[in-house]
Amino acid sequence: MIIDCHGHYTTAPEEHDLWRQAQKAAFDAGASPPPYPAISDEQIRESLEANQLRLVAERGTDLTIFSPRASAMGHHVGDEKVSLAWARACNDLIGRVADLYPESYVGVCQLPQSPGVPIANSIAELERCVTELGFVGCNLNPDPSGGNWTSPPLTDKAWYPFYEKMVELDVPAMIHVSASCNPNFHATGAHYLNADTTAFMQFIQGDLFTDFPELRFVIPHGGGAVPYHWGRYRGLADMLKRPPLDEHVMRNVFFDTCVYHQPGIDLLFRVVDHENILFGSEMIGAVRGVDPETGHHFDDTRRYLDALDLAADDSARVFSGNARRVYPRLDAILKAQGR
Repeated sequence: MIIDCHGHYTTAPEEHDLWRQAQKAAFDAGASPPPYPAISDEQIRESLEANQLRLVAERGTDLTIFSPRASAMGHHVGDEKVSLAWARACNDLIGRVADLYPESYVGVCQLPQSPGVPIANSIAELERCVTELGFVGCNLNPDPSGGNWTSPPLTDKAWYPFYEKMVELDVPAMIHVSASCNPNFHATGAHYLNADTTAFMQFIQGDLFTDFPELRFVIPHGGGAVPYHWGRYRGLADMLKRPPLDEHVMRNVFFDTCVYHQPGIDLLFRVVDHENILFGSEMIGAVRGVDPETGHHFDDTRRYLDALDLAADDSARVFSGNARRVYPRLDAILKAQGR
């Protein structure tokens, strides 16, 4: 079985995105937004079957852990009320996708974060998505300000109420920022990768996993710069009198394979223990189009893993076993389906 741990609903029906535009315009005008539009099951099917589901069939993936489009979370837009309404609309749409295609998709939720608003205010939406919609995790934004980094580090106790609920519900979080309103940071080319790398360094500096030994995070995009600079982070841990990385961080942190060239995947697998790598593609997502050097889509990441010629046990771990371990609610869903 092949589980893609990193999928976003980047092809949602146009009405969904138009409502978001209307919501933002209403906020700017000091008015109430219009009601959320009616979107039919057929519209959802059309948005997926010509796009993600077609490519899933072509590339041989069985199930995708699916969440709202990360770049559209826009936690820096509007206020807490705006963010909550948008998050609920996005999550409800993901829930409908999972209901329509229960063997192909399982949900992960967007959180209603806002700059300066306690993360504890996002707990209710996480709980609703997990207990009512059957979601298996969440996307946690370490920078709701959109590139200005006004939030405390992820190891700060301000985050602890949310971590307590994650542990109680037994769900992981993918560390995932949204759009950047800072012109210095291109969203997918800089802000995403900066955030991945920053989160890892914050984990090194703190003692979060001593306080929460069962907490689990997925750092996407292959861990940002971390695997490439693994020696730097090992050395920094030593200089900061932190335990070795495999004890201090890597029992709780996992990387995906959203790395869009073979040498990058080769390096990831040479540096990081295979127990800490989850297959992911972020398809259809940040990097679209065909690589002129290979003739294949950049985000067809399964091809890169197949070229590694992994041992059978390692292949099974990366393609499915690790995801089922990191997302135990997913494992329970699959077992209930007889998979």
